[in-house]
Parts: sequence; structure tokens; C-alpha cells
Amino acid sequence: MSAHGSGAARTAARGRRRTRTVTVLASCLALLAAAVVLGVRALGQEPTVTLLANWTGDDERNFRTAVIEPFEHKYHVHVDYQGSSAESQVLGADVEAGTPPDVVVLTGPGELADYAHQKQLQPLDGLVPRHDFGSSWVTPLADGHVYWFPLKADLKSIVWYPAGTGEQQLREARDQPDQWCVGMGSGATSGWPGTDWIEDILLQQHGPRTYQKWAAGRLPWRSPQVKQAWTTWGRLMGAGTSQTLLRRELKTGYQDASGPVAGHPRGCTLEHQASFIRTQSDAWKRVDGRYEPSARLIPGATATDAWEVSGDLVALVHATPQAKQLIRHLASAATQRAWSTAESGFSVDAKAQPASGAAGPAWHRSLAATLLDQRAAHCFDASDAMPPAVRDAFAEATIEYLAHPRDLDALLASLDTLGQTPGLTWVPSVCDQLP
Repeated sequence: MSAHGSGAARTAARGRRRTRTVTVLASCLALLAAAVVLGVRALGQEPTVTLLANWTGDDERNFRTAVIEPFEHKYHVHVDYQGSSAESQVLGADVEAGTPPDVVVLTGPGELADYAHQKQLQPLDGLVPRHDFGSSWVTPLADGHVYWFPLKADLKSIVWYPAGTGEQQLREARDQPDQWCVGMGSGATSGWPGTDWIEDILLQQHGPRTYQKWAAGRLPWRSPQVKQAWTTWGRLMGAGTSQTLLRRELKTGYQDASGPVAGHPRGCTLEHQASFIRTQSDAWKRVDGRYEPSARLIPGATATDAWEVSGDLVALVHATPQAKQLIRHLASAATQRAWSTAESGFSVDAKAQPASGAAGPAWHRSLAATLLDQRAAHCFDASDAMPPAVRDAFAEATIEYLAHPRDLDALLASLDTLGQTPGLTWVPSVCDQLP
């Protein structure tokens, strides 16, 4: 080996040692920085905000990536997130123990109105611009304050069907109870798919004014309009006609109801379900699910451009500086857009919509446009807007009715009695456009 070659080798070796030293030093600094962050959190020196919502699994991962992490990086506030599919029960226990989270996300304005009545929620005045959302989404309570706003929205007055299904096939399937994909199961909240059905039928048959009176506790359950909605649903479901059909309806979870639509032969054709099911159901993905406004398939429908909607609603429990900052972040157009994109969902903030001409399936663009249509009537899910005790009894009654349709009068009388219980808090308005 020549002398020149040996010198080059020594120089290269020194260079490699310097590179390794720099690399090791950088790694140590990174570990030290991480340790400092963890130490600060452990000592409680980093501002923290606690948040309770119902997202778990993939939904939670999406929420952390699209919403929480950008907030933490921008504002240097740690978010202590708890996700639970039983968030109502968790929140109730936390409130009872005196340890509620700073910010909560619930699907029910009725439940939130009850907490506001108990002085458990803080007004959002000055934190959330009301004009960014329709009045059905940011309804002031009797004290004039707004206590919640939507982070994500869904449309409910729709019926899904496989691509290629003709109009005549849709009409024929509608009148065959076994052609409806139905699953009433949902753990502790089983029965809510039935409440969605009855609410939507009432809305389409009798319009937003009647719907709002009923949702606000001002129209009896035994009224002809409400009773007609129940019996219409009973005929569509074949209530009392087949034990085999009844077992399928009651033992199937709502998330599994669409499974037979992709079977060979096809086990069902139509599903009355909210917009979220299109991206959550593998069966609807496989058959390229399309939707029809439910008004075109509900017998006796007379309403024009009336839609039942639902949403994930954000509320403030503790008005700490970091909690207020999180509220502003969640209400911002950028966060609304990021979360809706991550979930293939919808925001009802017009400023949060994708740029004009953005790619996406036609059904998704159409649903988004319907949710934002200022000429349409959007009525919030009535059972979600009712006091929790009435909401839960309504869901249980739908299951009982499918099994024993002859007991309808007794079920409605019981709901009327419950709805007249003193001290219940009713949301005054659930519809944003009334003819």
C-alpha cells in the first residue's frame, strides 16, 4: 500500500469518526429534549387540556393526527384525550365525581342542554362565530347563550342502494320488508336506528314544523301524526309478520346490517342509514353504494327539501385559557376541513369546504352540497335533541314495537307520561328553515 493511500485512509477514518460523533451527539440531544418534554409534563408544567370524545381505533388515530397533534405543535398545549364508545356514561360518572373533562364532544344536543341547565357547561360567546354554522347546529338556549357547535356532520334522510339498481327495482324492494338492511343493535344504545327511521318518516310525511313541535316536547306521542310515522315504519319493517325477520333485525348490529347487500345472492337491497355508513361499510364500498333521498321512498311523504341531520358537537366545561384555545382550534375552518378529510366526512362550515373542483365521488359532493344548502330545511336528529331519559325510552320502545306491534298505544302513552316529567330540559329549536 502506497504512502498516499495510507494518508487518504487515515483522513477518511477521521471523517467517519467525526460523523459518528455528530450522529451520536444529535441522538443524545434528541433524547434529552424528549426527556425534558416528558419531565415537564410529569411535573405538570406544560399546560394541559382534557378532552372526552367517542372516537376510538382508527377514528382516534385520525383525530390525533389531523386535529390534536397540529394543536399541540402550534400552541404547545398538551391534549389529554380519552376516547370511549360509552362517553355519555363516562361523562356522567365524571360529573358526579366532580372531575369532568375540560372539553367534551357528544352527539346529543338534548344531553348538552341538560348539562347547561345544571350549569356544567360554559357559554361559547366570543369563541365560536355563530354565522359560520346554520341555526340548527348552534341553537341558543333559553338564556340566549350557545353552548355547542358541530365538528362533524352527517345527513340522515337518505336510503342507500347498490349501483345499477333501477327505479322500478327500488320501488319493489321498498315494499318487501326482507329487502331492507336493518340492524337495531348498538350495545347500550340499541334501538337508535329505529328512532332515526321514525323521525325521518314524521319529517317527510308532515314537514319541519310538526317535527320541531314533537322534538321540543310540544306534540304528544299519541298524536295522529306521530302514530302514523310509527305504523308506516312497522309496515316497511314487517313488524309482527315474521319471527325470522324479527330475529335478523334485532340481533344484527347496525354496523353489520349492510353485509348481506354484497352477498351472492344479495340478501338485502336498501338501507336507511346516515351518510357515515358509506365509508365505514365494506359492503357498500364493494357494491359502489349510491343514495336516494328518503322522501322518494317513504310512503305518504309530502315535505319538500327537508333533511334530518346529526353531528358531533363540541362543548366547553372548564373555561381555562388552554380549553378556550382548543375550542377556537376545533371551530376553525382549517381544523374542520382536516378532520372531515381524514374521516371522509362533512363539515357544515362553508369556509371549510374543499376547493371548487376538488376530486371526490359524486355522492360525496352531492351530500356535502345538501348539508350546506341554505334553501333546504335541516332538522337535527329529534331523539338526540330530546332529554336523555326520553331519548333512551324512545330507543327501547322501537325494539319493543318491532317485537309486539299491538302494544303501540301503550308504548306511546308511556312516552307521553315520561315526556311530561317536571324538570326536563328541551331544546327549543332543531330546524333551521321553517316554511
